[in-house]
Amino acid sequence: MISPARRKAAAFLLLSLASAAGAVAWRPHRRLADSHPRVDLETLFPRQFGDWRVDERVPVQLVSPDTKALLDKIYNQTLARTYVNGRGERIMLSVAYGGDQSDATRAHLPEVCYPAQGFQILSSRKATLELGSRSLRVRRLVSQQGARVEPITYWIMVGERVALSGTDQKLAQLSYSTRGVIPDGMLVRVSSIDSDAAHAFGLQQQFVGDLDKAIAADRRPLVLGRASG
Repeated sequence: MISPARRKAAAFLLLSLASAAGAVAWRPHRRLADSHPRVDLETLFPRQFGDWRVDERVPVQLVSPDTKALLDKIYNQTLARTYVNGRGERIMLSVAYGGDQSDATRAHLPEVCYPAQGFQILSSRKATLELGSRSLRVRRLVSQQGARVEPITYWIMVGERVALSGTDQKLAQLSYSTRGVIPDGMLVRVSSIDSDAAHAFGLQQQFVGDLDKAIAADRRPLVLGRASG
């Protein structure tokens, strides 16, 4: 006859095994990146659109070796370009894409990488850009290093959802994981060297609006999120 203590131990073991099996079955296993055409940042972001074109005279933006090593660990692809318009105004575009934006790979925020390169963050606030196809939630920073003032607009994509905060990212990941999906992720940053932050943010909004029109319609959700309505 089985003693009560052994019966309780056996029941506990069975529950533990069932929980472990359930966790494995619940774990996301389908990659969202496999459900759409392969992402190639070089072609996804046009070299010329609207009044903007890549300024070939400006060298590729460089980051510190530590920052580059972290980006290479988190993301599959990175892109850095400087665009210029007909008035000679310049916008720096930096994009990082990862096919697996799960708990193991978190977006590398400008609030972290800029101070790591000697910048001070003077201000940070959320904003909404009204684009032709959608409203885009972004974060705006003003950074400074010596006499260089660099206003920044950026947003983070988890799958096809904009996620500006760590909590937003967790919620987006959870939403996908309940469907058994591992989302991909993208960080898009535009910035310019300008001591007039209001002017810089206006120019950056114009740039993003022109970019919205230039990106293929079926690829916009990946870069800008799904349009509401």
